[in-house]
Amino acid sequence: MRILGIETSCDETGVAVYDSERGLLAHLLYSQVKVHAEYGGVVPELASRDHVRRILPLIRQVLADSASSRDRSDSNSIDGIAYTAGPGLVGALMVGGSVARALAYAWGVPAVGVHHMEGHLLAPMLEDNPPAFPFVALLVSGGHTQLVKVEGIGRYRILGESVDDAAGEAFDKAAKMLDLDYPGGPEIARLAEQGDAARFRFPRPMTDRPGLDFSFSGLKTFTLNTVAEHRQADGLPDDQTMADIACAFQEAVVDTLVIKCRRALEQTGLKTLVIAGGVSANRVLRQRLAAALEKVGGEVFYARNEFCTDNGAMIAYAGCQRLLAGQQDDLAIRAIPRWPMDTLEPVRQEATPAQ
Repeated sequence: MRILGIETSCDETGVAVYDSERGLLAHLLYSQVKVHAEYGGVVPELASRDHVRRILPLIRQVLADSASSRDRSDSNSIDGIAYTAGPGLVGALMVGGSVARALAYAWGVPAVGVHHMEGHLLAPMLEDNPPAFPFVALLVSGGHTQLVKVEGIGRYRILGESVDDAAGEAFDKAAKMLDLDYPGGPEIARLAEQGDAARFRFPRPMTDRPGLDFSFSGLKTFTLNTVAEHRQADGLPDDQTMADIACAFQEAVVDTLVIKCRRALEQTGLKTLVIAGGVSANRVLRQRLAAALEKVGGEVFYARNEFCTDNGAMIAYAGCQRLLAGQQDDLAIRAIPRWPMDTLEPVRQEATPAQ
């Protein structure tokens, strides 16, 4: 089965073609970072308009790159379309959903709306060495930080999640305090490489109590106060202090995530951890989690960096699994801004990922 995947949940337009037998055939991504950078965050109306401009040219190109046909008599024809139905910005979701439903109707193929976070969770399945079920997943993408026990596709149990700011949001807000560019995660990580980890000790929120929920709002406030205490005449700390603060902030976030992941594995008795989402590309986080899993004889899996951020490949893969299982939507366009992942319908027979 050959699936066209479309991702437009926020500020990236992603399109891909995935084949259940041959694997990922082609993918393209257009990032709106430059569009939103001057505002320090995503402007929903601008995001929607840019998706409208970019989506059809990207679809045409990815169909050409994958040698895919719209002719149903052709063995290389598209057999179904998967699109991000939520969670996300409702206007952006409507762009992808409208195009997907229109193409599916015109081509006479089924369509299915995919949960954005399920796409992230399954992104490591696109790698040559995918994880086997069951496992614990740490999802750290944008406004989401979640720990999930994964028994199979659609069989999820939320173990813990952010009660206020998510890790990605905290990175963006800390970066803004330090006058760094958007998005904040890569900028904080870059500056932290020059910092002294011993100079400041930032709190590890909610690690001194039982449970697997996250809270990063207090860490954000602590960072703001530290910046204010060391402010110079130009309104910012000196360069070295900026780097030291970035380092301390990153250390606090990484330590918190590692502690919670270790607890989740202990509570579930599992030894396999998957990390997915934009923050999963953080090099220090990957190193710390790998070391923690090695100590207990476990293993950590993650997607390559280009599939950590939003992308069409993860949506095409997730949609393919659901279409293979016989699931498909009616003609309605689905756009669900808030959508709990543990309400998804299970896939009873998971297909083996193509290598």
